[in-house]
Amino acid sequence: MIQRDEVLDFMRETAYKPMTYQELEKHFRISNSQDFKDFLKLLNELENEGQILRTRTERYGVPERMNLLRGKLQAHAKGFGFLIPDEQDHPDVYIHANDMNGAMNGDIILVRITSKSAAGGKLEGEVVRVVSRANTQMVGLFQANEGYAFVVPDDKRVIRDIFIPKHAFNGAMDGHKVVVKLVTYPEGRAAAEGEVIEILGHKNDPGVDIISIIRKHQLPEAFSDEVMEQASAVPEVISDSDLVGRRDLRNKRIVTIDGEDAKDLDDAVNVELLDNGNYVLGVHIADVSYYVREGSPLDREAYNRGCSVYLVDRVIPMLPHRLSNGICSLNPQVDRLTMSCEMEFDANGTVVRHDIFTSVIKTSERMTYTNVRKLLSGEAEPELVEKYAYLMDDFKLMEELAMKLRNRRMKRGAIDFDFQESKILVDANGKPTDIIKRERSIAEQIIEEFMLAANETVAEHFHWMKVPFLYRIHEDPDSEKLMHLMEFITNFGYVVKGKGNTIHPRALQTLLEEIKGTKEETVIATVMLRSMKQAKYDAQSTGHFGLAAEFYSHFTSPIRRYPDLIIHRVIREVLEQGDMSDKRYEYLSERMVDIAKQSSERERASVDAERETEALKKAEFMLDKVGEEFEGIISSVTNFGIFIELDNTVEGLIRLSDMHDDYYHYHEAQHALIGERTSRVFRLGDEVKVRVARVSTEEHTIDFEMVDMKPRQQKVSLVDALKAVRRDKRGGGRGRAGEAAGRGARGRGGDRERGAAEAARSGKRKASGAGSSRRAKGGPAAGTDAPTSGGKRGRGGIATGGAAEAAGSKRSRGADAIAGTSTGAAASSGKSGRLRRSGSASAGAAGSAGALRATGVEAAKARALEGAGKGAGAEGGRPGAKKRKRKAAKK
Repeated sequence: MIQRDEVLDFMRETAYKPMTYQELEKHFRISNSQDFKDFLKLLNELENEGQILRTRTERYGVPERMNLLRGKLQAHAKGFGFLIPDEQDHPDVYIHANDMNGAMNGDIILVRITSKSAAGGKLEGEVVRVVSRANTQMVGLFQANEGYAFVVPDDKRVIRDIFIPKHAFNGAMDGHKVVVKLVTYPEGRAAAEGEVIEILGHKNDPGVDIISIIRKHQLPEAFSDEVMEQASAVPEVISDSDLVGRRDLRNKRIVTIDGEDAKDLDDAVNVELLDNGNYVLGVHIADVSYYVREGSPLDREAYNRGCSVYLVDRVIPMLPHRLSNGICSLNPQVDRLTMSCEMEFDANGTVVRHDIFTSVIKTSERMTYTNVRKLLSGEAEPELVEKYAYLMDDFKLMEELAMKLRNRRMKRGAIDFDFQESKILVDANGKPTDIIKRERSIAEQIIEEFMLAANETVAEHFHWMKVPFLYRIHEDPDSEKLMHLMEFITNFGYVVKGKGNTIHPRALQTLLEEIKGTKEETVIATVMLRSMKQAKYDAQSTGHFGLAAEFYSHFTSPIRRYPDLIIHRVIREVLEQGDMSDKRYEYLSERMVDIAKQSSERERASVDAERETEALKKAEFMLDKVGEEFEGIISSVTNFGIFIELDNTVEGLIRLSDMHDDYYHYHEAQHALIGERTSRVFRLGDEVKVRVARVSTEEHTIDFEMVDMKPRQQKVSLVDALKAVRRDKRGGGRGRAGEAAGRGARGRGGDRERGAAEAARSGKRKASGAGSSRRAKGGPAAGTDAPTSGGKRGRGGIATGGAAEAAGSKRSRGADAIAGTSTGAAASSGKSGRLRRSGSASAGAAGSAGALRATGVEAAKARALEGAGKGAGAEGGRPGAKKRKRKAAKK
């Protein structure tokens, strides 16, 4: 039987010219009818996957030989998008809003390249074909009309509303948050059509906001009956038969150290000092793979979920609580099955011996970060000191070893971003009551270093064993972004050494140490973070740039991450059976590629959901603080305004249109806005005092205004004032007066979509996410797996993000934070009577003079002065524009 790789390799040959299926049949010498049927089936499968293309003349070829690229679409709320090619080394392709041809965010598409820059680095293209749809259902706000309705998607990257015919309401009413199943997809000027399949509740009902986010990111909640049945069958205690072949460590002093609210305790540690002065570190991880067997319902469910999701007010676990909080949790004073990595370190923190084996332990205590910190710092209460006196020597030894490991890691060049993290406290109804900073104390650092050591040791061990494995990789930064960073730091008098376009991570860590405690520390660290790529899973070990580690894996959290569970399974197989058969080796090698992709995708979905719930609750927390003043720091500078981060980690935007005292020009290389008249500079990292101006819990956004911002002094020409009056008489949107009157030809906005696209191209693309949470300002800096103290998810690079990711997450605000977009004009289709909506029209500048009704030059001039400079930043609200257009359509 002909294999798919044979067909693809043949079509990729230089000499190949597109052939018909008959010609391919002759080439592959297919003789019998069954082989011919299988061959046609294979061609159809490859065509449906977009791996090959059939031309109008019924000839087959691979897309790359036809000037086409296959990949995933990453759409933006402004309407444009980027193709993320399947070929990892191929640059992304910008796709204009008019060239999307019905493709939606996440779709697998084929794109034709239409233009290239002189250097070939910047590409533009158009969607030729949608290979597969990523979205089968969507969450949004139901807006009812007489006889039809529209659902406004929560995902702002979907710029067209979804048309709902009367028969598909299924009980939904105006103001409901609903889940809709897509019946047809957008085509030409026609909007997508859907039917309501679930009513989440009214948009103002408690808890509906979080449920909407869960549904939006398609996060599973309840486990199936089959999964729960299997989980219920798992015993609650360890039996003697479970201990066969395991090393008994129950006589050792082993402890867990976690946050106060942690319930799934999957890692425990112990440290001993040998007679030769070396340290022995034992890292003991819950042996989840013993209970979750390959191919079982539990295993399939864990694969689909990928990881546990930690939202503000709840946890969506990867495994049922009976396992995660029960038999697999390393609770104190009970026997538990574990996978252990024992390492011996010399005085310099170098591993001189290691051993990986299955074991049984009984933890002595369930310690918390707070108590360990108090004990080691001497701040503990007398009763605490007395209770844990027998463990004090162990904790001091842990601190001693952890600092040696950290020093060694820093010397080799690991990058340590120490960004502030926070935790949002909510009441029983989900209302945020406070935002507190997470402390990264010595207790967190101990666990970080121990987990990092175990992850590296396991990864290197199995790399040299040459068995199929799953690694956590972090690729080198993009050379263009590195050059931008190098240029930027020269403004502060710093230089980073490197060869050509490559820089060793040690050079970047040295820079972080140089700027420690300086005024520019935050700004340089932030720009450096944004130059990083995103960590991910891979079947090949290509190294971890951020940790300066040649080998790295995720071994320490099998309760919460599927990759950890998988490598535990491989470790067990190698330990118990030794050599792996060729057939098994080939099967696992293929599976690892698929698991790496699935796990990386699920990780991104969970991180996006976590960020969105945080943005929502932070907006709710600031809702009653409108008018209050706060000290903050400029965390990002864009061409549409500046983002300010308060001391409590809440972040908001000061729109360029609200900066009245001058005309400000955006200098991307300097990360600054510079006043044209006053030469006033707002730079990344500057301290400012702001006032809360507006809060939107629907958009999850917070707007600030500068406390010392004085009204702009300007002259308005008579011509500009009269133009504003004429424009108003023509109607047009809810925009603010003064785009032309205030700015004239010197407008700050320019082509907003193109500007946003260029910004995304230069490094902000991957974080341009959902406009609802203004997530595009930072770029793909998330996920460098740096140490963090973020509870269960921030374990020294083992968690889904690390400090770099946590910090990067806040830096993902999109250019969509400027003028709102409407879904365009609605027109009735003569044939079917179904409403059709045109693309996305900017509601910002369209409104210009708004409701200006004054006559006479002086009145016009006065109104133009009032609105001058506010321009395209106006929030051209969707609902208002839509209602007007729907009425027009009905008429």
